[in-house]
Amino acid sequence: MSNRPRPAAGRATARARAAAMPVAALLAAALATGCAAEPEGAAGAPPASGGAASPAGTAPAPAGTAAPGTAAPGTATPGTGTAGTARPGEPRTLATGLSVPWAIAFLPGGDALVTERDSARLLRVTPQGRVTTVGTVDGVSASGEGGLLGVAVSPKYTRDRYVFVYFTAATENRIVRYRYDGALRDPVTILSGIPRGGIHNGGRLAFGPDGNLYASTGETGDRPLAQALGSLGGKILRMTMDGKPVPGNPFQNVIWSYGHRNVQGMAWDAQGRMYATEFGQNTFDEVNLVEKGHNYGWPQVEGTGGGSKYTDPLVTWSTADASPSGLAYAGGSLWAAALRGERLWQVPLTGGGRTGKPVAWFEGEYGRLRAVSATPDGRSLYVSTSNKDGRGDVRDGDDRILVIPLDRSS
Repeated sequence: MSNRPRPAAGRATARARAAAMPVAALLAAALATGCAAEPEGAAGAPPASGGAASPAGTAPAPAGTAAPGTAAPGTATPGTGTAGTARPGEPRTLATGLSVPWAIAFLPGGDALVTERDSARLLRVTPQGRVTTVGTVDGVSASGEGGLLGVAVSPKYTRDRYVFVYFTAATENRIVRYRYDGALRDPVTILSGIPRGGIHNGGRLAFGPDGNLYASTGETGDRPLAQALGSLGGKILRMTMDGKPVPGNPFQNVIWSYGHRNVQGMAWDAQGRMYATEFGQNTFDEVNLVEKGHNYGWPQVEGTGGGSKYTDPLVTWSTADASPSGLAYAGGSLWAAALRGERLWQVPLTGGGRTGKPVAWFEGEYGRLRAVSATPDGRSLYVSTSNKDGRGDVRDGDDRILVIPLDRSS
């Protein structure tokens, strides 16, 4: 496979197809408790418990956002990326025969921990592709979009041996800390009471550069939860390793930001700025620059147009082009795994939390892409497929983990 972008399906443009583009600005406050994930860009999603999803309100085209396939003012030419950013090389298959590998986190030695949503298995995958089962997480109740979701490794792992998982239980989503010394031991629930649903359970876990644990939750299809400061649903949470609010959190609890529909990707750039991918309903998916206490508008706003009350996204796509799940930062760009869009989106960062024109890679070649995680050295991406989740076309060898090297010579 060539490193050159190839034609996008249904267009006579280069495969480095550009998405609808920026609008940056950020805003204000609120609080709550909740958790969720989204319909993942597919029609006929199962109904959420605790309230059915409301019909989509059609949002107007976002002011200041470029039309799909065109460059917004000040962005890079389609297909070229931004000077100094990496380009993806030829993917290779690392592991096959998995079942909905949902999240990837690296141990200090370079092995990856991988969750399987429906089986509740936690896997360990070596750089040579050897797959072993670490254990099956107790208490997982997998159905719809719920199951064993996020995994994160303590930044102090060599001393504390902590591994954290986010999963859907019978009546809630929760975050559990394990001690991992070759087996999972000593489970401690550090945060419970996150709403669960058939859809929109959120579920991403990641440690930020501040050493604190962040979690994304969804509104379970019960849209008002995203704005409710008394719910953990539709939020991004920030906590200590014991699940306690971090001093300086905006609402004196674990809530960091709110007004989210279903966030499944979080990443930080080299300057420590935080970004998140968010599923839209029928119109616009998003990449947001996440700031303390800001309200990202759902369900009042989908995409841009929040005015002074809500924070607009940096990037929007049509839901058919994205439905973005995992997110990573490496080589000067954000990398977003697209489910319905079946491609890897590169979003170059141009400084100050601004973005260049998104570029699409590998469109339709591997099916639905779920997780993306940068290797500890930042030279490659691990990307998982999600074709066994009931929405994809299962291919020989699915589901798999791909390794994509990053070429920094461009």
